[in-house]
Amino acid sequence: MHEFVTRLPQFIGHHILLVAAFVVIILLLIGLEVSRRFRGFRELTPGALVQMINRGSPLVVDLSAIADYQKGHIPGSKNIAPSQFDPESKDLAKAKDLQVVTVCRNGTESGKAAKRLVNAGFTNVATLAGGINAWRQADLPLAKGRN
Repeated sequence: MHEFVTRLPQFIGHHILLVAAFVVIILLLIGLEVSRRFRGFRELTPGALVQMINRGSPLVVDLSAIADYQKGHIPGSKNIAPSQFDPESKDLAKAKDLQVVTVCRNGTESGKAAKRLVNAGFTNVATLAGGINAWRQADLPLAKGRN
């Protein structure tokens, strides 16, 4: 251990770009983790969402296009097009204190919607990490049609 400590300054001096890149990567990872902690909603795995559905009845909001929703969606989910999504709407306003889970095809649109819900005062918001694609990869059932 003593040899490592004595040779470390020499290593840093000879490999300054490598060390700088390492420090930048570490700082970016820390920043990403801090932002995830303070964003106001959590990401669920497909298994965690199944457990949540089995324990209670969360409002699962699917933000997929209607054609994609009809091809396959989580049973019991409600479809709202991203262009129609409004956290202040009458239907969603009733769910402010309920568990709300946003879902989309791959997880990108649902994260934006979850952030909007948190900003509108919703207290228990989550999103399905990886979206319907992750649900499908976990080999979980999908409903077809409008409901």
